[in-house]
Amino acid sequence: MRILKKRIIALFALLFSAVLVLTGCKGSSGQQTITAVGSSAAQPLVELAGEEFTKNNPDQYVNVQGGGTGTGLSQIQQGAVDIGNSDLFAEQKSDIDSSNLVDHRIAAVGMVPIVNRKVSVDSLTLKQLREIFAGEITNWKQVGGRDLPITIINRADGSGTRSSFQEDVMGKSQFVRAQEQDSSGMVRQIVDNTAGSISYLAMPYLNDTVKTMKIDNISPTIENIENNRWKIWSYEHLYTNGKPTGMTKEFLNYVMTAHVQNNVVKKLRYVPINEMKFQKDAKGNVTPVSQEGK
Repeated sequence: MRILKKRIIALFALLFSAVLVLTGCKGSSGQQTITAVGSSAAQPLVELAGEEFTKNNPDQYVNVQGGGTGTGLSQIQQGAVDIGNSDLFAEQKSDIDSSNLVDHRIAAVGMVPIVNRKVSVDSLTLKQLREIFAGEITNWKQVGGRDLPITIINRADGSGTRSSFQEDVMGKSQFVRAQEQDSSGMVRQIVDNTAGSISYLAMPYLNDTVKTMKIDNISPTIENIENNRWKIWSYEHLYTNGKPTGMTKEFLNYVMTAHVQNNVVKKLRYVPINEMKFQKDAKGNVTPVSQEGK
């Protein structure tokens, strides 16, 4: 019996050693990893591009995390990550030193007002939209709807989506105090469940659980964003601290390939960067894109 017991213990020890060896081999397989952190609006695009990049390069993995534009810019400024995802130009963030950051614009994205599906209003003017989020219009009957109080769901301070909405909609007007949410998914869920509610999302997060709102009778479509008829849009910026090298450079080059721009970007309802007919600068100025060199 004692001999059998010793043999069993020896067998378990051998199996445990084998597991350690195998685990060690996996950990030392030479897989490269880069980390991209930041904008939730950019996250679906960077995640899917990263997955396809890894399919083509099994030893290279792109770790994608959210946290918002402010986090992405802060982390890349500190050199804590390889890529900082942002909906804003780094120069637009007052607490960011953009002098060493290199901007890689990979797509444009529309920001779209959403309302609960029971809201009867289909279109607002840009002025009305601004007055709603400033707290000056508080009931849907004031804009042609039924008597129903408006509930505002705003994005959290530091969100690039919020900053883009501030730039393109609010101007110098300030948001009224309201409930704030970090997560695009949570915003959509709250609007779905709250009568009279309104918020805004990046286009990749839209689905039929909420109703999208036209602005000045213009629909939020890819074509309207390309032509700047839909005014509420921003770039998706991938920032690096200095010029990218190694795997980071390989991944950024991959994102700009025709395959990613024409398939992944369009599939997720972003606008390929080279199809934009208009451009914005860090001060919010919008001008036609020069056709030379396109």
